[in-house]
Order: sequence, then C-alpha cells, then structure tokens
Amino acid sequence: MNMILNLNGIWKMKCTDENNWYKANVPGTVFNDLLNNGVIDDPFYRDNEIKALEIAAKDYEYKREFYIDKELLNHKRLVLCCKGLDTLAEIRINDKPVGRTKNMHRTYEFDIKEYVHEGENTIHIIFESSLEYVRKKNEENPLWGAEDAVKGFPHIRKGHCTFGWDWGPQIPDLGIWRDIFIRGYSFGKLDDVYITQKHEEGKVGLLIKADIENFCGELLDLEVTVTSPDGEVIASKTKTKDNKNHIYLDIENPKLWWPNGYGEQPLYTVEVKLKNKDVELDSKKFRIGLRTIKINRQRDEWGESFEFVVNGKDIFAMGANYIPEDSILARCSRERTEYLIKSCVEANFNTIRVWGGGIYPEDYFFDLCDEYGLIVWQDFMFACAIYEVTDEFIENVEEEAIDNIKRIRHHACLGLWCGNNEIESGWFYWDFERKARHKTGYIKLFEIVLPELVKKYDPNNFYWPSSPSSGGGFENPDDENTGDVHYWDVWHGLKPFTYYRNFKFRFVSEFGFQSFPSEKTIESFTLPEDRNIFSYVMERHQKNGAANGKILYYLSETFKYPKDFSSLIYVSQLLQAEAIKYGVEHWRRNRGRCMGAIYWQLNDCWPVASWSSIDYYGRWKALHYFARKFFAPVLLSVNDEGTQVEFHVTNETMENVKGSVVWKLRNVKEEILKEGKVSFEIAPLMAKKLKTLDFKDVLSSYNDKMETYLEYRLYTEKGIESEGTLLFVKPKHFLLKDPEIKAEITEKEDRYLISLTSKALAKYVELNIEGEDIIFMDNYFDLVPGNEKVIEVEKDIFTSVKDIESLKDNLKIRSLFDTVEQM
Repeated sequence: MNMILNLNGIWKMKCTDENNWYKANVPGTVFNDLLNNGVIDDPFYRDNEIKALEIAAKDYEYKREFYIDKELLNHKRLVLCCKGLDTLAEIRINDKPVGRTKNMHRTYEFDIKEYVHEGENTIHIIFESSLEYVRKKNEENPLWGAEDAVKGFPHIRKGHCTFGWDWGPQIPDLGIWRDIFIRGYSFGKLDDVYITQKHEEGKVGLLIKADIENFCGELLDLEVTVTSPDGEVIASKTKTKDNKNHIYLDIENPKLWWPNGYGEQPLYTVEVKLKNKDVELDSKKFRIGLRTIKINRQRDEWGESFEFVVNGKDIFAMGANYIPEDSILARCSRERTEYLIKSCVEANFNTIRVWGGGIYPEDYFFDLCDEYGLIVWQDFMFACAIYEVTDEFIENVEEEAIDNIKRIRHHACLGLWCGNNEIESGWFYWDFERKARHKTGYIKLFEIVLPELVKKYDPNNFYWPSSPSSGGGFENPDDENTGDVHYWDVWHGLKPFTYYRNFKFRFVSEFGFQSFPSEKTIESFTLPEDRNIFSYVMERHQKNGAANGKILYYLSETFKYPKDFSSLIYVSQLLQAEAIKYGVEHWRRNRGRCMGAIYWQLNDCWPVASWSSIDYYGRWKALHYFARKFFAPVLLSVNDEGTQVEFHVTNETMENVKGSVVWKLRNVKEEILKEGKVSFEIAPLMAKKLKTLDFKDVLSSYNDKMETYLEYRLYTEKGIESEGTLLFVKPKHFLLKDPEIKAEITEKEDRYLISLTSKALAKYVELNIEGEDIIFMDNYFDLVPGNEKVIEVEKDIFTSVKDIESLKDNLKIRSLFDTVEQM
C-alpha cells in the first residue's frame, strides 16, 4: 500500500546570514514566522510596511528532521511532494541537493529514494530573495509592469501583487506556503483522473478517465464509486495494466447543481481506487456537481452576446473580483474564506472572479464555491505586465497551467479559464515601450499555449484570452458590444455616476469606486494623530496615488462636507455604494443585452482604503449591504431623467413573479403629493419596464426638487422584496430635516428586535454596536415616516453585549443628516 509521511508542522528557520534559529510553522511564510517569534513588527501597522523590503531582500532557510522507517523505505518509489514553495528554493536532503524551484504556483515532485536512509533524516530548504532576483533581472532587461509594484516582477512566477499593487503593500514574502510530504509507491499509482459529464434526458453519464503508473507489471484493479447526495452508491471496476483507462457510469434522475439563486447545490462524491487484489495502492476523491456551463457568444442586433449558460438557462452574473485574502498567506484559512464566501451568498452573488495578479486559490476555496453556488471566473496568474516569453518561460508556465487545470477542473463552480488580466487592453491604452517580440510572445502565450493546454486537459470548459477582450487578436478589447469590459471612467476618469447609463456593455467584469474602511479598521493601524485622510500614515494605507483626493472630489459633487473624520469615513462608503448601485441597476435593467456586473473588488489583503466591499477584518462596508439589495433576485429600480421616472423590475429567478409597485411622492413636510400602484407579472430571467411617470407639474422649479422625494416599494406574496427612495437633486442640495430617529428594543428568547421609526426622511441609516462586529440583516437603508423598520439580531452573535440594557447603551445610530453641523 502506498504511504504518506507528512512533513507539515514544526520546523526551524533563520536568515541565512544570521546564527539564530527560530521556531517555524509549515505551511507558513517567513514574515509570519518572524512575527510569531517577535523578531519584526507588524508590517500593517502605521508605516511599518517600509521595513518589509529590507526583510524580503534577504535569503532564508528552513530545516527539520524526519524519520523514515523500514516499511516506507522499502517502497519502490519515494517522492517528495511540495505543493507550494515561494519561490526560488533549493531543496537538500541529508546535505545532498535534490532539486530547485522557480515558480510559486506549481507543485513540485522529486524522487528521493537514493537520498534517504532508515532512521533520522534532515530536509533543508534555502529560499533566495525573490525581491533581489527581480531587481537584478530588471537591471539586465527592464520589463514593464503595474506602476505600484516593485519593478521587475514579471521576471518571476510569483503572485504579482506580493510586490505591491494599487491596493496592496510591497511584501514579497517567502516560505513553504502549502503542504509538503513524502509519498511512497510500490505497485502503482493514480497519476491523473479526469471526469467528463454527458447530459441526457433523465440521466447523466460520467466518463472517468484514469491514467495510472504500473510499477509491477501485473494486472491491477481500478474501482470507481459514485455516492449521491442522498447516499446512494453506484460502483464499477475493471482490470488494468495499461496507462490509460476508462470507466463509464450512468446516474439516473440526476440532481443538478445550480448557481446561488437558481436552485440547489447537490454534490456527488466520486472515489477512484487503484488496488492490487484487496490491497489499496492509491486513491483520489472528488466532489462534483452535475451541471453544464458554457459561455454563449451569439451574433445579435447589438453585436455579440457574452453570457454564462447553466443547465440551458442564461444567467446574469452578479458578484465581485477576489484578490488574495492576506499579504501574509500563512494567515489565510478555510474559516476565513468561508466567511467571505458566505458573505457573497448573503449579498446575493452568483459569481466570483479570481483576479490574475494574485495566486490560484486553495482547494477549499473551490470546495466552498461548489457548496454555496458561486460560478468562478478563473484567471491564469498574469496581470498588467509584459513578459519575456522564452522557451524556458513557456516550459515553466506550461507546468504551472497543467498543475492548476488538473487541480481545479472537476469543480462544479468553474465557469471559465481566462488567460490574463488587462494585458491585451494594456497594449492599447497604457504608456509603456512596445516591442514586437513582446507582442509576439503575448500571442504565443495567451492565444496559442494556454488555450491549447485548456483544450487538452479541460476540453469541456471555456477559455477566454484576456479580461477585458472582444475575443483576442488585439481587436478592440474594450468593445462595448462584444466580450467583456473593464469600465473605469467613473472613478479614474472622474465621470459622474450617471455616466454608467451611457453604456449597455455585454458583460462588465471590472468597475469600481473607492472608500475608506471602517473606523475600527483604521484604528487598528493608526494613532489618534494619524486620523486625517491626508496624514502620512493614512496615505501609506492608500496605494492608488491621488485617490483620497478623488474621494473628496466625488464627495464635493454629491454631499455636503462632513463635520469630522468619522463622518467623512461614513460618507466615503455611501459614495462607493451609490456609485456601484448606479451601474448595477442600469445593467440589470438591460438584461439580455448586458449579462454580467462583477465589481472591483470583494476583499482586502491588509487594512487599507480601497475598492473593496468587505475590509481586511471582514467588516462589511456600505457597499456590501447595498449589494444585497441591488443583486436581489427580484429588483425594483428606477431610471430617472429630469422630472420623469421609469419603474423597472428585473426577475433573476426561475419562477414567474407577480406583484405590485406602490409609490408615493412626498415633500419634506412629509405630505403625500401623489401616489399610485402598478400591478405586474414578469416571466423568469427577464427585465421589464413597468411604467413611466412625469412629475413636471409638481417639480416645476429647482426649489421644488430640493424638497421632494419619491418612495417606492415592490410587493409580492412574500412581502416587500425591493424598495428605495429617489431624490431629484444631489443629496447635498436636498433639504433634509432632522429625522429624529427613534429606536425601540425588545427581546425574544433568542434575539433582539430593534424597531426604528423617523419623523422625516432619514437617508442611509447606519447601525453600529460599540464593541461588536456583526452583520445586520439590513444597514445603510432609508427610513421614511410611517414605515417602521425592524432589525432582528440573534443573541448568540454578540461577544460583549450581555443583556438588553447593554445593547441599548451601545447601539449607535446615524444618518446623512448627522454628518454636517446644524445651525
């Protein structure tokens, strides 16, 4: 039987030019081990990031002893498997060189039988500084890359953003960042397993292709069992001696996997075992979802469609872009990732894009996306750079791609493979020296090598050359009517939010707007004297150049100037939320022409001002609460122009929806000037304009608009499914009155009920409980007189609140009215 000796656990590490050894945790990283041993200060605090490059400029080594017993030693092959070494490493066993690595994204295997003996052995891994390597390489051959990163990063196959980005610090860490173990093989091994699905009426056929290595020359048994979500088992086996083998199984009455919002996510377990008689030699286990996913690209009246089609149904992709969860990868965990994925589902996401400047996520990331129903747009790890595409580079990338295609391809969540982030479009719009060989290298890598590898190793999944792209070949990659786009004129171009409505893109895979993180997060890296957005420390935690000024520019266009730092942080989040809402609601109104809105970005890798909707510590910004509403399966949105208002309903469900829209035109005295009701019925997966209203008789002057607003609600048999308010002027000009928000708190056995009412319109009501980090069922909502808002909070989520009185003492409520000094 094959055996595994796990080498994870406690090692020792040190800088190569120092004498002191420190305790190290594997998997782990240099920065994490130095932090745990108190050798360095937290690089996220204040301006400590500056010291990170000094630390990363050194070489480090890791050591440990391991015991090989006679049983393991007697296996025909002993393989050292390194799932992740970051990045330039020399591996030595018993002081003998075993191999070298040069790619963070690859799995490396080394035959080590000749290097080990029975008893105690030593493994020693020396890491060369990736920082010094790219610096030297870039002096020899300058390569353009993203301006906020260390120059030269394209020279190495390492997560690009570890060298810095316009939202991340320059912390090019090192270390044994994924599992490491020794595996012994005797009679044979499962080299590769690929599962193909064939969907027919009432059944799904599974073709399991198993490649084996046979070390003994005897007939071996290959067994496959498929266990349904209900526990039903289907099995088959065959005798095998050859390398390539196939087993076919039919699953009757299959339970299909659907993205979040369209159905359930049942998962089947497929286990493949290689046996010699009754002795199990090797096995592989997969969880799969039975589904079809394709990208539909059809010529139509506007150009060419670009949409996910799952089980024959066209899906409007709703979600955000995902970056590495921590600049120090050792601090990532399944629990942390599950919190993020659950937060996506709670905000009605059905899609997540893994951005190409980071890392290929852990297996558990894809497991969680399978379980929760998020379609994954998976970039290969290339972004915003020019590469020297030599034969050696291609060989290295091919191994990287094969490793990750094989690892990820079986997941139900995988929606497509994408060659890179923004490199094709960069040739059109960015300022760098363009050399013919680099363009030729681009075409070779992203339009020949990678698509051929996907075709060979994962032929059932779609490959897209770049994001954005209209299909490759440098043909207008930002074409509004073909492929996907990254739209940044709102934010980088300082265009108003309304500018989104000028474009009905086919699929928006990036667009975004910045805000500051929560005050608690800011307090984690600042001293009180730092808490000014233009202070040195605050600007160290803002990586997008003049972005703090951009926030203020948009603030000046939208809101009155806030009275203090706390109000400014709050208002920045309102700006971000409103900006993204503008875009998403517009594109969802144009469902059918536009079929995706993936905003930038979901998360942060350190505490920072950025485009994220969830900050480094997992705190939801206003944007994430807004996302729960603008990604709602049934959405009521308004398209306003002057005194005209259009009501639109978008139904992103698999059911017919019947209901009514109730609206009231009110003034600041809370008098109802006009009101009405519109009944509707809308088919599944459709968007529909219900009615156009014109209030020109009431809104005859700007002064009238300054004191009038529209309240609207969508009712179905489930109750209120979507609601909002519309101002006819910018919020800074609206004549807000003191809403005098009143909160009544009652309790049940397992929860508290916070009942909120107001005497005037309250915009963007924020709830916060001092000493707690909780997610409310709703937050940053509008409160209208006569409408009670009840927020339920389960008692068991609290850490410091012990009773109803302490909740009353610690509950803080504010709205837009509270952000300015009142005369």
